[in-house]
Amino acid sequence: MPNQFCDRFQDLSPRIAASIALSTKGPIPMKIHFATGFTTAILIAGGMMPTGRAWSQQSARRAAAGAASAGMWPKQLVEFQPSPANPLFAGAGDNAWDAKIRERGFILRENGVYYLWYTGYNPAKDNVKHLGLATSNDGIHWTRDAHNPIYTKRWVEDVFVVKWHGTYYMFAEGKGDIAHQLVSTDRVHWRDVGDLDIRRTNGQPIAAGPYGTPTVLITDDAWFLFYERNDAGVWLAASTDQKTWKNVQDEPVLAPGPEQYDRFGIALNQVIKYRGKYYGYYHGTAHKNWSLWSTNVAVSKDLIHWHKYAANPIVVENMSSGILVPDGTRYLLYTMHPEVRLYLPKR
Repeated sequence: MPNQFCDRFQDLSPRIAASIALSTKGPIPMKIHFATGFTTAILIAGGMMPTGRAWSQQSARRAAAGAASAGMWPKQLVEFQPSPANPLFAGAGDNAWDAKIRERGFILRENGVYYLWYTGYNPAKDNVKHLGLATSNDGIHWTRDAHNPIYTKRWVEDVFVVKWHGTYYMFAEGKGDIAHQLVSTDRVHWRDVGDLDIRRTNGQPIAAGPYGTPTVLITDDAWFLFYERNDAGVWLAASTDQKTWKNVQDEPVLAPGPEQYDRFGIALNQVIKYRGKYYGYYHGTAHKNWSLWSTNVAVSKDLIHWHKYAANPIVVENMSSGILVPDGTRYLLYTMHPEVRLYLPKR
């Protein structure tokens, strides 16, 4: 079942297909497979998290949503409970280079082993964010790699990793929220290949400024990039050479609100394809100061138009940067910030 990551699909949005055609100047690729589909971005503003009666009302909405749209929102994708082993992985504290960890870490499971790439830093020494690696045989107990930190040549934060034809591609946020790309063949040694070059639909460079929290979706002939700008929206771009990325549209494909739980900030961390639809896992906040975050879900048929789950949030604790990881028989939900926690599917 988790091989839905590689399912083929024929339902490309006309706008996405047109973007590929403009990039390739040739036939539009109609057979596409989901090598991985993960998306993120952050949007910011302010408010109050619902409590008391508001949460009771939310529980009622959850029940109604479950009864009304079981097909749209499969239980195994939206109902989770915390593992008694939490927290699983956190900053090492004291004088360690990774005294603290933050933002989106990323997990791939290969041949029964879980690999976690994470951002570590020590605010007592400096504020530079470095890349670390940890492994686990059960997804619960983690061991830091002896080579840590595995990359220190430049700022690495909010990471996304995909394996493609034997090579690992990492898309990460750099200093100043400038997205850049790294490559590796062994998961440990990484080479930076530079900042991402993103263009508007007319081919002109996007305006100067931050473009961070990068996430990539790979097709047969094109790569898709989701990114955020000044925490004000999630944009979608396409590329055929991994060098130049052109917006599919110049407006965001996902925005915060209108509900209170994500009214003042969201970050889309991952998208999986399941039974012909795309499910995006994101965290949102109801606070102007971004002090508390919840984990939520949205669905799309074309990666452009998104509908949020009526029973959001699916995790109400202050845990964010959630991603799903297939363990061979089911999906496990991991939240990454401010520490790694596991949520198991409810029976």
